[in-house]
Amino acid sequence: MDLPLYLTALVAFLVINAMLLSASILVYAERRVSAFMQNRPGPNRVGPLGLLQPFADVLKFVLKEDVRPAGANSFIHSLAPVIMVVVAMSTAALIPFAEGVVIADLNVGVIMLLALTSISVYGVTLAGWSSNSKFSLLGGLRSAAQMVSYELSMGLAVISVVVIAGSLNFTAIVEDQSAGWALLGWNVVRNPIGCLVFIVTAFAETNRAPFDLPEAEEELVAGYHTEYSGMKFGMFFLAEYVNWFIASFFIATLFFGGYLVPFQPLLLDLVPALEGSTLLAVLQFASLMLKVAFFAFLFIWVRWTFPRFKYNQLMQVGWKYLLPIALANVILIALGVIGLDAIGLWSPSF
Repeated sequence: MDLPLYLTALVAFLVINAMLLSASILVYAERRVSAFMQNRPGPNRVGPLGLLQPFADVLKFVLKEDVRPAGANSFIHSLAPVIMVVVAMSTAALIPFAEGVVIADLNVGVIMLLALTSISVYGVTLAGWSSNSKFSLLGGLRSAAQMVSYELSMGLAVISVVVIAGSLNFTAIVEDQSAGWALLGWNVVRNPIGCLVFIVTAFAETNRAPFDLPEAEEELVAGYHTEYSGMKFGMFFLAEYVNWFIASFFIATLFFGGYLVPFQPLLLDLVPALEGSTLLAVLQFASLMLKVAFFAFLFIWVRWTFPRFKYNQLMQVGWKYLLPIALANVILIALGVIGLDAIGLWSPSF
């Protein structure tokens, strides 16, 4: 179902503002959860329970002076954070939030996702190069190597989902997971190895711990954004948290039924009037957001639980372990689909 133009524009407006707000919510959530895990109070000064702390941070970024190194390339230095934010916001257009509620319901949505995530590496690399700083340059080069290395495994994990669903469209991938009652149709059940590989590579692609080598504070000051201040630094900050939020959406969409309500086929059998109703759309949106909230929490949990990899370990994990596992998984999934199709238990759409 295609939304009318005015509804598409409204959804786009709401999604953009939700992405902006999500960064503030995730900053507060990360501070609260990390404080709980470290047995300390956390933010408790600005507003009740420290709820206004993220907005105080935004005000600090706005009021700070924009300092640019004398030897920096001014145009590229300003362009890099814009690339990061625009790419992070653009990927939100591909997410199906409920049945028929998606900004860009593309038949090649998966390819568009992989293309957009590939562009973000340019923002990080250009930021490091244009700053005319050895620390920033090393951070940018690390990020380029890391993101290219883990993109291959991420792409193979996504391909394994595409082989199962027989479509490159995200809505079709979600609907394919409604097969069967309970949760047995979800790809995390049908493709657990692909799910694990995608989650690990999502951590690496978003530069989250333990894969936060590009901004290793102990050795590179702050990595690729060492020479940034004010709102330019704030844009990198925003892009990181939006990417984290978007990654949680795609983990839920590709492997955990997306907007599908748990036991949705059974629910529709019991209450047929729900089919196509606004109430079902609200339930689907709430289901998706609960899944996203869990994976957002998982990102925080992992950050404060596991130590950072050394750089050689990070490369070994990507090339020596994840890539062969992801490739073998795609081959096994493809053979399984061909075998089930041969005996009449599977009907791929290719």
